[in-house]
Parts: sequence; structure tokens; C-alpha cells
Amino acid sequence: MLLPRLSIKKFLPALSLILTAHPVAGQSLPGNPGRGEVLFQQSCALCHGTGRQAQPAAGPGPLLAGVLGRPAAALPGFEYTKALKGSGLTWDAATLDRFLEAPSALVPGTNMVMNLPEPAERRDLIAFLATLLPTTVPAGTNGGTAPAPGPGDWRNDAPGVRHRISLGELPLPYASSSASNHPRTLERPEEAKLAVPPGFQVTLLISGLSGPRLLRTAPNGDIFIAETRQNRIRVIRLADGADSPLENRIFAERLHGPFGIAFHPSRGEPKWVYVANLNSVVRFPYRSGDLVARGPAEVVLGKLADSATGHNTRDVVFSNDGRQMFISVGSASNIANGMPVKSPAEIRAWEAARLRGSAWGKEANRANILVADPEGKGLRIFASGIRNAVGLAVEPSSGKLWASVNERDGLGDDLVPDYVTSVQEGGFYGWPWYYMGGHEDPRLAGARPDLAGEVIVPDVPLQAHSAALQMTFYPSDPVGPAAFPQKYRGDTFVALHGSWNRSGRTGGKVIRIKTRKGQADATYEDFLTGFVLDDTRMWGRPVGVTVARDGSLLVTDDANGTIWRVSYTGPKERKPAPDG
Repeated sequence: MLLPRLSIKKFLPALSLILTAHPVAGQSLPGNPGRGEVLFQQSCALCHGTGRQAQPAAGPGPLLAGVLGRPAAALPGFEYTKALKGSGLTWDAATLDRFLEAPSALVPGTNMVMNLPEPAERRDLIAFLATLLPTTVPAGTNGGTAPAPGPGDWRNDAPGVRHRISLGELPLPYASSSASNHPRTLERPEEAKLAVPPGFQVTLLISGLSGPRLLRTAPNGDIFIAETRQNRIRVIRLADGADSPLENRIFAERLHGPFGIAFHPSRGEPKWVYVANLNSVVRFPYRSGDLVARGPAEVVLGKLADSATGHNTRDVVFSNDGRQMFISVGSASNIANGMPVKSPAEIRAWEAARLRGSAWGKEANRANILVADPEGKGLRIFASGIRNAVGLAVEPSSGKLWASVNERDGLGDDLVPDYVTSVQEGGFYGWPWYYMGGHEDPRLAGARPDLAGEVIVPDVPLQAHSAALQMTFYPSDPVGPAAFPQKYRGDTFVALHGSWNRSGRTGGKVIRIKTRKGQADATYEDFLTGFVLDDTRMWGRPVGVTVARDGSLLVTDDANGTIWRVSYTGPKERKPAPDG
């Protein structure tokens, strides 16, 4: 039970002194470590390991064994942000308390965007972290040995190489061990080159950005960019065919983990720019050509879910007619860690007010795609069991909603495939109990036999652990000087950020999925490669993809703060002669 507000205020100064007096892991601290462990599993276990037998390896975040008393950004084998590297902090309990309360206030530019505003929760979590003793990192985790190559390895990547993940040939769970193979990101080496198909060229458009992630093209051609770590949206203006921007401005700041960006109405002259924050959707008044928001943010949806920890990317897009607003909300954990047990009757009652397969507890309204009207009214679940739909897009010709999805970790190198799929209203996609149709997750065996035959199989499975982020559809009728040839028009392009839970590196590229009239080919091919240096190092990590007004494809890299431009410079196709 939380203390009354007045008691907490009086207690905090003394608590800070007490915490500072116990900076070393293994010593007891005020708070309840048992409650802290539950909070860790609910809020932290998606990204961080404990070093204990139940969870020895870290996720995409650093191992927390021995964190008390450790200098910030000191664990070998993990790529920290420059902000944390330069912070000079040591993780004593008082510093952790300040960081967990407001990460970006203590370390501007940190990747950590979630916070714990309740003092009692921070106290319990820190008490649990204090019980984690330093440990020798197992091989294959942070600082582990070099991984072995595999069939989905980066060495097989090159423009035009085709990949197909056969669901009938998926390995059994644990056919290989679960790795924690974090890439070390470097500045671009002089000899490093990106590769694209013949007839295309790739050039650096802009550098010096702060972790650019999702980007969207405004109807007038301006490019809006989410700089999530800095809690702001940037806009750049390009001349057709140019390799550098004419304008580069901050459109809006003081946001909270912004990622998704959408214009409404999406056709014609938009009146609003919508931004999906960590746990809200806001909008700014907008007129075509605005480089700075002409008014303050208006809250459209003040809360998307009861919890905001775990996956932190929220995308937002509108239906072709502008009447529906879709928002993606990823899960709070890997496989619903800490979700309480419900009886069959309780499950039926829960789902009756939501969708079949909707999770509960801290996962309520998580691992879903939500839908509301543009004013935020009528918020409900559109599709459930989608672990982390980082990217959303509406296919122009059919009007179907599509998503690029990160699947679960911990089952081995080649499980579970990420995917790109059209999204059926009312559909259930498996998480956390099933994957890729009727494949049951062994960690939840027997928990939901009633769902076994109700899982929708996604359209395009991708190599497991590729980390599929933003997706976009190439226009069917581009008119700019950099426009791609006919065979690429209407196709889907997806940025793969790169693996951490795979012994051999995969991802770190942009792929193309052949798409015609809203139907996607089940195979995919490499389009832009070259960011991976070897099994342990990358010099860039693709996140966002969008098509500029001149027909070029723009790609963000959040590791080195760059945007790359892919344009077609090959022979121009002849237009068909008119009949007669």
C-alpha cells in the first residue's frame, strides 16, 4: 500500500540519505524487494536480465546484476547512448531513484523513456536491484564469445537476395540456446559502403541528428522526423532531387517519447499533425508548409493503457477516409510476465468487453492495435495478440491496415519469426499463448487451449529477431526525378533494425516485399544492405522509411543520427504509346 502523499514528502529527504548510505549491491535497502521483483518482471524484464538462473541474460538492455555501485555505461559488450556514456554517474541508490523518476531529466538523450513516478515503487524496485550480486556474464550474453553463423545470418544479405520463412519448417523451441548478442555500433568506417540494386544510388542526406526514428512525408513533401530520445519532432524541407535539405527546424518539443506521426486529413490540405507519445496521442494545428507548430499540443487521447513500461513505440495512422485513427501499442513484457491467472469464467467476462485473446493485468490494452475516431472518441481494440506492431501503414489501393511486428524472444535463434501483415478487424494474432498460427509457446503450455484454432497466420514471416520497425508502401504513380521503376511501385519497404537475441547477426537492412493490389508475396528480398560490419559490430541501424516527393526512399539510422537517400538513376522507362 502506498504511503499518504504528505508522509512520502516528509520521508523522501531521509530516504535519500539512507539510500546513499547503501550504494553497494548485496546490502539491504529500505523497501520490499519481493514487491520490487514483481515490479521488475512487469516493467523491466523485457529489456534487462538479472544474472540469476531464472533470467541470466539481458534483453536489449544491459544486465542489471551488480548494478548498485557500478558506473553508468560500464558493462562491456553493450552499446550505450552517448548521453549515458558522458553522464559521469555511478548507480548508487539515490541516483537510481532520480533516474527512474525522470530518466530524460537526469540524462537528456537516454534511450530510457519510461519512468516510475511513484516513490514507493521506486523504493521497492531499488531494494530488489540491491539483491543482485555481480556475476560472471555467461557466454553468448553481454560480452560473450563470437556467435556461429547460421542460414539467416547477415553474411547472406545482398540487394536482390530473396528470403522465405517456411512455417512448416520452423525449428522446435529451444533447438538453439537463447543468445544475448548485442551489436556494438561504431561511427561509419571509411571503407564501409551501402549496397542497393543496379540502377540505384544511395547518398547521405543529413547527419548530426539525435536518434532519428520514424519519419513521415507531409502532403507538401516536407519530412517529419521523431527524435524520440530528445522528446521532439523535427521537420526538414527538400528540393526535388537534392542531396541536402533546404530547411531543418524543430517543429515541436517537450513531448514524451514521441514516435508515430500522422497528418489529418491525410489527403488534400491537412489541418492537424498527430503525434503518438509513449502513452498518449496529441495533435498540433497545422497548415501546409509549417516548419514550427502554430499552436500548443492538444490532447486527443490522454491514456492508451494502464501501463507504459516495456515496448515504447506507438505509431498512429488514419484510414483512407479519415474516419478511423489506428494506434499501435506493444506489450509490456516478452510473454505476459507477471500477468495474473484468471478462471475460464473471468476470461469470458474480460473478453466480452474487448476482443478474443485480449491480455489483462499490466498487459491490458497492450499487444494490440487500437482504433478511435480522429477526436479520440470510441477507443477500442481493433486487433489483439500483436506483440509489438512498431510500424503501421494503410495500403492505398485497398485501404487495408498493415503492420510490421516484432515477435517474442527467448526460444532460440530462429524463433519466433517477426512479420509484416495485413490486419483483420477483430483478429487475434497469438501473443502471448501462440505464434504463427497454432504453434503454442512452451512457456505458457496448456494455458489457453480454447484459442488454439483462432490464431491468424500473418502474411509475410521474416527472419526471427530481425526487429522490423517502420514500413511504407511505395506509391503506384510517383512523378519525381528519382522515381523507382514500375516493378517497384506499390511494393512494401520495411526497415529491419537488427538482432540482439540471435547468435548470428541478422537484420540491419531495408527489405522489399512485392505487393500488388493489397496482396503481398510471402517472400521478401534485400534492398539496402551494408550496415553490418561483422557478428559483433554495426555502423548503422535502420528505423524509419518514407518516400520523398521526388520518388526517393529515405531511411533513418538512429545509431549515428543520419538519414540516407536512395534514388533511381538508371535508364528511364519508356511510357507506353497511346492506342491507335
